[in-house]
Amino acid sequence: MKVLLLLVLIIVVVLVIILATRRSGAAREQTRLEDARAEAQRWYERLGGQVMNLHGDDPAARQALADAGERYNAAGGQLQQAKSVRQFELARESALEGLAYVRAARLAMGIDPGPDLPPLASAQGAGQITREREVNVQGHQYRAGPQPGPQTPYYYPGGRVQGRPVPSGWYSTPVWKTALGAGAGVLGGMLIFDALLSPGFGDMGYGDGFQDAAGGGDFGGDSTQAGDFGGGDFGGGDFGGDF
Repeated sequence: MKVLLLLVLIIVVVLVIILATRRSGAAREQTRLEDARAEAQRWYERLGGQVMNLHGDDPAARQALADAGERYNAAGGQLQQAKSVRQFELARESALEGLAYVRAARLAMGIDPGPDLPPLASAQGAGQITREREVNVQGHQYRAGPQPGPQTPYYYPGGRVQGRPVPSGWYSTPVWKTALGAGAGVLGGMLIFDALLSPGFGDMGYGDGFQDAAGGGDFGGDSTQAGDFGGGDFGGGDFGGDF
């Protein structure tokens, strides 16, 4: 009888420990969820204030603010549907992307861009453009540079397109949207990136990370013409896997 009571007591103690552990884990997870929600909401509201109150006449500023508004809407939709920590983190990232566009708009307007933002997860290792670049691809001129201007009104906060790092900076056309398309648009966008971001454009802040992502520098040197990419390195072993 004593042995039976002892076994029952042990079982009860084990069950109590299991229940306490589960409750503690659930409480921690709920705290993480609430913290992630509050963090995403904070950046979302900050973005909303900027989008509502900023207005620019400069084309580059208007475009950057339009992109910021797009990210604001995206973050709002993500917040409404978010039910996990990861989903709230994605909403936070969208809001931060929008604020990066806001900073770009403020720079284009010639006003203080405000305090620095937390780094974008999507832009990690992408680097930034540090000098002007102009190339010709398939008969069209494309430009990129570190500052907004009449010929470079499209800002990109940095990220990866088709798995390739694309630096933050100002571009003559939103080629990243073309590269995210389908069919010929993908190839065309990649040709533009290959030309604009070739290793010959050497001071963009990529470092070894870009060299690795770009296949160790096999872009055909300092190529600036679309024809430079028609040779063996582009169509053969070095780049065949990318497409």
